[in-house]
Amino acid sequence: MHIEIDENSGFCFGVVRAITEAEKALAEVGGEVFSLGDIVHNRMEVQRLERAGLRTITHAEMAGIAGRELFIRAHGEPPTTYRRAAELGIRVIDATCPVVAKLQQRVVRAHAEMARVGGQVVILGKRGHAEVVGLAGQVSRETTVVENESDLRLVDFSRPVYFLSQTTQSIALFESLGRRMKELAADPEAVRIDDTICRQVSNREQHLRSFAERFDVVVFVCGRKSSNGRVLFEVCREANPRTYNIEEAAELRSEWFDGAASVGICGATSTPKWLMQSVADAVAVL
Repeated sequence: MHIEIDENSGFCFGVVRAITEAEKALAEVGGEVFSLGDIVHNRMEVQRLERAGLRTITHAEMAGIAGRELFIRAHGEPPTTYRRAAELGIRVIDATCPVVAKLQQRVVRAHAEMARVGGQVVILGKRGHAEVVGLAGQVSRETTVVENESDLRLVDFSRPVYFLSQTTQSIALFESLGRRMKELAADPEAVRIDDTICRQVSNREQHLRSFAERFDVVVFVCGRKSSNGRVLFEVCREANPRTYNIEEAAELRSEWFDGAASVGICGATSTPKWLMQSVADAVAVL
């Protein structure tokens, strides 16, 4: 059976940068470094870094690391987090993805623009996702978060709208919701659509469609918490119904590969190469 790992899958620039910074900090400190939330939405990679001394904490636990080092992951944080760290004497190691950091600035400008015209800021994103929490927390004014078309009921279309997106969302969904907003708006010209989806992520969609079509079976590897993983998995499954989503090699089932002559292994922007290789090795001995 031919087994091939997608060379374009795996960590995006922002995740590579965050993990590199974490490993550097661990080497310099020679002990524990605390990460505010999972450094990456991949349990296996988090466990690898935990063995090196990275400890994951919540916002509520920040008081317990006063005077220590706190790692801000690629998803970014709202200004309140930095102020709290300063109050506690915590040294912040900021690994916010540059793409996310620029989007945070755009959210601030969008709110300023909408405040002048009595409008609202709407973000396509997953509620509760770290990046979205950071984006919505950039200003004190309310930000409306939508996940699908049914959520458009939360938008007041009698007022101007500034529409942006979480960096890892689907371009097709963003464009579809943008069109629908203009249809629902009292004044379509008052709906401003600002595509803020990361192209390093979105450009993988077409590639993965082509990749998935080439194989009898596709195994998509990603963490359960990965928003990007859910989007890209669906892209693969649409292209190839025999696509299976796993977090680690132990979840593989031999019956998935009955009659298959070729298997493609791919993953999300939060999936490490070493994990895809371990899955490929496990498939080879099924």
